[in-house]
Amino acid sequence: ELCSFNLLGLFVCAAPIRGLFLEMSRLSGFEEMKCIVQDVFPAPRVTWETEPPTLEAFKPFTRMTADKRGLYTVDSRLKKMEGKPDLIYISWTSSLIEREIKGSEGKDLTLPCSAPTYLNKPSLQWTFSTSNESTQILTYNSQSGRSITLSPWEGQVELDIYNAHFGDGSVRLMNPHRSRNAGGYTCVFSTPYSSHTERNKVTFSSEKDTSFWWIFGLVGGLLLLVLTGLFAFLKLRGKHQHAESKARSLQRTRLIQTSEAFRPNKCVLLYLKVV
Repeated sequence: ELCSFNLLGLFVCAAPIRGLFLEMSRLSGFEEMKCIVQDVFPAPRVTWETEPPTLEAFKPFTRMTADKRGLYTVDSRLKKMEGKPDLIYISWTSSLIEREIKGSEGKDLTLPCSAPTYLNKPSLQWTFSTSNESTQILTYNSQSGRSITLSPWEGQVELDIYNAHFGDGSVRLMNPHRSRNAGGYTCVFSTPYSSHTERNKVTFSSEKDTSFWWIFGLVGGLLLLVLTGLFAFLKLRGKHQHAESKARSLQRTRLIQTSEAFRPNKCVLLYLKVV
């Protein structure tokens, strides 16, 4: 979107962000350009440039806040240069997300990448990098809807064109191997004055390691199940024995009471000796 103001010159905000406002303010005592981005995610970074370029260093004041929903609002202000009324002021925005992903060797892996909602029809580019080199994987043009996968990545990655049209640039890495596919995967959504970057650090566990840990987990789960069952059995057995002991004790008490009830009275015989 272009926002033009014909006050002492032409001022243009060329960042295509929904809900971005550019205005000239004098509240601080001098003329300044103010660029505001509201309710966006992830947190954007705002930079300024002029057209034509100048040699003067920019010193913008930028404030960023987040609401309870996790959405960011950025207020960036730049003092207007004196004596140059015909400059075009341009604000750039960029954002970055980094994550680590662990996959299993030989099993397809999805590498996520989503464009922020404030980017309007961005282009997409995927690259792969190791400590030695960096190569381009594929490109996607949102205007034409075409995707080009470069050699040697044909048959190794897959982009859903339909989802990419709606800002989902995730790719599926097919039949990956640790030796050739472990490394950094970077996707960049870009427009003329905005960009969003996501970096995925990908590592793989071999099938042998995966099988080992799967067996270990299964054995551990079975052992835990057996111990739980044994504990429940012992607890139930203890309750049963306690109930039987209590019943036997009550039965003995009743027998004693019954025997005492039918016991004959003691007789005292007095023998009198008659002289």
